[in-house]
Amino acid sequence: MDCVTTRDRNLALLVVLLWGVNFLAIRAALDVFPPFFLGALRFLLIAIPVVIFIPRPQVQWRWLLVYGLGFGVAQFAFLFAAMQAGMPTGLASLVLQSSAPFTVVLGTLFLGERIGGLQIGGLLLALAGMVTIGWDQAEHATLLPVILTLLGGLGWAFGNIGSRLAQAPNPLHFMLWMSVIPPIPMLALSLTFEGPSAGLDGLTAVLGGHAWPALIGIAYIVLLGTIAGSGLWTGLLTRYPAASVAPFSLLVPIVGIGASWLVLHEQPSAATIVGGVVVIAGAAAATGALRIRRRAAEIAAVPTGTDSNSNPVPVPARQ
Repeated sequence: MDCVTTRDRNLALLVVLLWGVNFLAIRAALDVFPPFFLGALRFLLIAIPVVIFIPRPQVQWRWLLVYGLGFGVAQFAFLFAAMQAGMPTGLASLVLQSSAPFTVVLGTLFLGERIGGLQIGGLLLALAGMVTIGWDQAEHATLLPVILTLLGGLGWAFGNIGSRLAQAPNPLHFMLWMSVIPPIPMLALSLTFEGPSAGLDGLTAVLGGHAWPALIGIAYIVLLGTIAGSGLWTGLLTRYPAASVAPFSLLVPIVGIGASWLVLHEQPSAATIVGGVVVIAGAAAATGALRIRRRAAEIAAVPTGTDSNSNPVPVPARQ
């Protein structure tokens, strides 16, 4: 397994923060817009300037389509529909992280990536934490929203695999051009299930200044949740195997549940808090963080100028 560097681990944790708070922004926007129209709008706001100003990434169109249809269309169509159907914001942030085990499984099946015992154990531990939280909060959601959110996690996982296969030389351009894919499918879904006038009332309210929380929510979703968060995430997936990056997403519900508690007064129970701690520990093990720290401790215990097997090694001079 490729160990994630400290710098890239910090970038992954920043994405965790951005995506955790993003669920509050989604909730605010869904209070005004229907789900499929909101999905089309969020990507359309990015796609128009992207087509005009950003060069198309030098990747095969099929991988751009896989990424756009998985990460863009499937993930957010199912997620927004689930939240509109009654999925609590904090619980949505948890169940969507099913993308992590989905990605590991898909990476093994389609990319031939190998996972070690530490990763398997950490992933199982993190999944146990997710099950604990989900079991505790399941009474707040009916079965349909949960199933829709799980399908969103599967869509995210397929998007992760498409990103990995694309190996885009410029991950940010690749992520931005992904936004060109979802608007038409999302608008088609909106016309089919929400009607031709879907979203017009919401646009009128936002443009008239009567729905400023939704306006702030859309701005956050586009600028921070999509451009910043997804851009960083895509870059990480081009540098590491999917199995090394995906478990970081298991930390998002900790932020999502905490933010929902602070802002929306969704009360996490003791079981939810315990489950969150288990998720953090499992994700750290699955991404190799615990092994890196243990190795660092072993090196620190060895006299300077020798390795862990007492073989002489050169000590680099300070620059």
